[in-house]
Order: sequence, then C-alpha cells, then structure tokens
Amino acid sequence: MLSRTADNLFWLARYVERAENTARIVDAANRLAAMPIAYAGESNEWESAVAATGTLGLFKSLGKEATAENVVEFLALSPENPSSIRSCLERARVNARTVRTALTGEMWEAINGAWLGLRDFDRLAGDRLKLNAFLTYVKEASLRFDGSAYRTMLRNDAFFFSGLGSFIERADNTARILDVKYHLLLPEHESVGGGLDFFQWSSILRSVSANTAYHWVYRESVKPWLVADLLVLNEQLPRSLSACYARICEFLDELSLAYGRQGPAQRVARSTRNRLQNATLEEVFQGGLHEFLTELIGENTRLGQAITDQYLA
Repeated sequence: MLSRTADNLFWLARYVERAENTARIVDAANRLAAMPIAYAGESNEWESAVAATGTLGLFKSLGKEATAENVVEFLALSPENPSSIRSCLERARVNARTVRTALTGEMWEAINGAWLGLRDFDRLAGDRLKLNAFLTYVKEASLRFDGSAYRTMLRNDAFFFSGLGSFIERADNTARILDVKYHLLLPEHESVGGGLDFFQWSSILRSVSANTAYHWVYRESVKPWLVADLLVLNEQLPRSLSACYARICEFLDELSLAYGRQGPAQRVARSTRNRLQNATLEEVFQGGLHEFLTELIGENTRLGQAITDQYLA
C-alpha cells in the first residue's frame, strides 16, 4: 500500500473517533452543567470540557469566556477549532474521498452521509433539545462508520491502518478525560467519595459509555479508584487504555507480518502495553495518577509519530 493511502486511512479513522469523543465530552459537560450547584459543584464544567479535548490553549487564545454557548460553538461547529466536530467530520470526508477506492461502499456512505447531515445543525447553543439531537447524531454516525468497517473491510493493511488510527485516538481521549477529572472537576475542599464526587465520576463513565460496565464489573457504588482501574487497567472495557493497546499491538503485529519486518512502532507499542499489563492500581495511585496518565499521553504521542515515520511518511 502507498504510504499516502495508509496515511489517509489512519487519519480518517482518527478524525471520526475524535468527533465522537468530543461529542461524548460535550454531552457529559451538558449533563453536569444542568445539575443544581450542590451536585455540579463550583468548577466550570465547560472549561473542563475544552481541557479534556486538549484545545484549552487555543480556546483561551481566542479571548472567549468558557460559557455554555461559547464552548458548544467552539467544540461542535467552529471552523477556528481544527478539532471541532464539524472540522473533524469535514477532514474525515476529505480523507475518505482521497482513498475512495480503498473503502467499501458502506464506509463511504457512512462518512459522506455524516458530513451531509451536519447541514441540519447550524446553531446549537441555547437549544438543549437540538444540542442533544446533534450529539446523538454524531455518536450514531461514528458507530455506523465503525460498524461498516468492521463488517465489510478485508482484514488487510487498509483495515489495520484504520484500526490503528481509531485506537490511538481513543487511548489519548480516555487518558485526557480521566486526567482532567482530577484537576478541573473536583473542588479542592470537596471530599473524595462525597455526593459531588459521585455525580462527576458518573459523568466520566457516561462520557466513555462505561457506566453500565462499571456496575457489571464492581457491583458497588461509584468510587474514584475503581473508575480509574476500569478505564486504565481493565482490558475487558473497549475504551480502556489496556484494551486500546491490546488492539494497537495486534494491528502492528499484523502489519509486521504483511511487510516482513518490525520497527520502532512495534517496540514502542509493546513497551506501553507491557507497562499497562504489569501495573497495579496501588502502584498507579502511589506514583500519582496524573503523572501516570501524563506519561501515557506522551507515549501515545510518540507512538503516533513512530507509526508515521515507519509507515506513513
């Protein structure tokens, strides 16, 4: 496969995943912002939503206040934000059109239809029903694309590059959401395990579609350390860091077989997966969850660059 084609497939999947992740973050912030102050807390849920997407610096550079209207516009529709949902779906469609012959008909219809459907959503702020409909639309569009890829693509290098893009983006998102929880959502004077803490951790679980899974696994009330265990170390959860790296290593191994050699990408991925497999919850919290997640975000970024250098450049 040409490196240009592989690059388009890789980023097509990343942009679709990023659009869905952003929709989930906005949904979680919208739920918490609608709660009474006793449950939602004193922190700015909308600022934390921007921080979780990694675009807080850009948002602040635009000189806007972190209000519901400004953040929804910035994260959902703004052309000034390259990671907004509209920007991601637009870039995904451009990439898909470039490699149209490498996609199945169902995949093209899913991404093209997702882009065309955005015409029905021009302004969202101030209209809760329309915002909820938009977020549901984006999540369902991502599911249609993922489902069409899973059900219709040959298990060849095109499928593996697409999968790498999805899971690298998903790992980054899960780590950022969990990290932001510790730094922006919970006020310093609020006790861990209190009512505020419960609702905020529950919002994090909902943002990664893990609320039901949490209760299936632990069968008790929401506790911060168990949420961290589920999202970081539990390989059964599709959006956990461990699960993401299990799939990343699988796809990279398949590519090494297809092309007859391994390289830095395989070594970086395997090192990160081994670290996740050997870590215990006690060790993670003893060394600091923030520090652990920051290192993993850095390793994930280095892996993305290693994949680019090895296959996509």
